[in-house]
Amino acid sequence: MSARSDRPSLRHQFLAWGLPRWLGVTDLIDEESERAGVLAKGAGWPVPFPSGLVPRFERRFELSREVLRGTVEFPSYVVTPRDVVPTRTVFYVHGGSFTAPLHPVQVRFATRLAAELGARVVFPDYPLAPRHTWKDSFDALVDDAHRWREESPDGFFLAGDSAGGGLALAVAIGMRERGYRAADRMLLLAPWVDLTTSTPETAEFAKADTWLKYSKLDVYAHWWAGAEEDLGRPEVSPGLADLSGLPPTLMIGGTRDLLATGCRLLADRALAAGWDLTYLERPGLIHVFPLFPGIPEAERAFGISARFLAG
Repeated sequence: MSARSDRPSLRHQFLAWGLPRWLGVTDLIDEESERAGVLAKGAGWPVPFPSGLVPRFERRFELSREVLRGTVEFPSYVVTPRDVVPTRTVFYVHGGSFTAPLHPVQVRFATRLAAELGARVVFPDYPLAPRHTWKDSFDALVDDAHRWREESPDGFFLAGDSAGGGLALAVAIGMRERGYRAADRMLLLAPWVDLTTSTPETAEFAKADTWLKYSKLDVYAHWWAGAEEDLGRPEVSPGLADLSGLPPTLMIGGTRDLLATGCRLLADRALAAGWDLTYLERPGLIHVFPLFPGIPEAERAFGISARFLAG
């Protein structure tokens, strides 16, 4: 694990102060009210592909839509840089506590990677909790990742943020368990890897996190697992699984994030398993800070991420 000692930038401090207020972040009132609110927000899923933050998207990229079939059908979007015959693929699994669809900031980050690498990027828009659990999409995600891996002779990269980072790790484990070829490299941005919240420091880190609320994440974790006994499964909490035989991985996070304890747990368990994982932890930075345009910490994280995937 490595960390930088410099203080967060003024832009980051403003973001950390303003983002929870803009989003209207509150603690859990009760599960029934939270379920009703999440279902109301997700009533339109799947949503149109959110390319609004990508400059000149239609001029620079081609967009196609596929249908994946788990226990339900769900869309997967393929974005390809124009005038490129891609032989590389970034398979990007979006975060959002398993309750929110693909967001423009995630599309912006991943398409920047695609342009940098001369790669296509695949965005599976998997079905969300509380209507759905991991069982409805997991096998389809693993098989689709395998398909794209076989069609990417010059590089196949798994990536994801937050809940999507944990799901990307679970997909990597699923590919290993099925005997599929591994991704060449993997990028995880503040992944949610332990839905059991077994690390005792979680409550302490939650005090500094003004965005994520432990009371809500605990409810979302149970929704996604579907059953208490499934919380610790590798498909749900991949940070607790066998971590051997996984691709070289870069994980980036900050300490103003209640998921940092899970990232530290993953880094420790990776070392014990002999897994080539590099964890870059930045003090005082918020959850998934590399996704946010306009802050210098995000620009540095993007450069590090692109160079890592490029090898």
